[in-house]
Amino acid sequence: MIQGRQEGKMKRAILIGIINQKQDDVKIKEFMDELAFLAETAGAAPVKRFTQQLSRPDSGTFIGKGKVEEVKQFVIANNIDLIIFDDEISPSQQRNLENLFEKKVLDRTGLILEIFAQRA
Repeated sequence: MIQGRQEGKMKRAILIGIINQKQDDVKIKEFMDELAFLAETAGAAPVKRFTQQLSRPDSGTFIGKGKVEEVKQFVIANNIDLIIFDDEISPSQQRNLENLFEKKVLDRTGLILEIFAQRA
């Protein structure tokens, strides 16, 4: 659960979204702002936002290999606890990303379910 705070600190999170042909910069900013609000509601402190323009998500990691490496370096350098994707990722993508980042990975739906679980 996100709610479990260590030493009174909120979990540090990064937010990741992809920009497709149906979205523009204004729309992705709105989606990412909403995701940041949800993360804060769940007890996470969003530290940075990453976006990538893709026509379709990578089948194994959702984002491209270069972006995976960029995110991984940021996670290591900034003591990030949680990676949250704006879009729905598959269970295999989630597992692959958790193995790569060695951190918990959630998508928007999983984040909302975490919020509901905390309030139950």
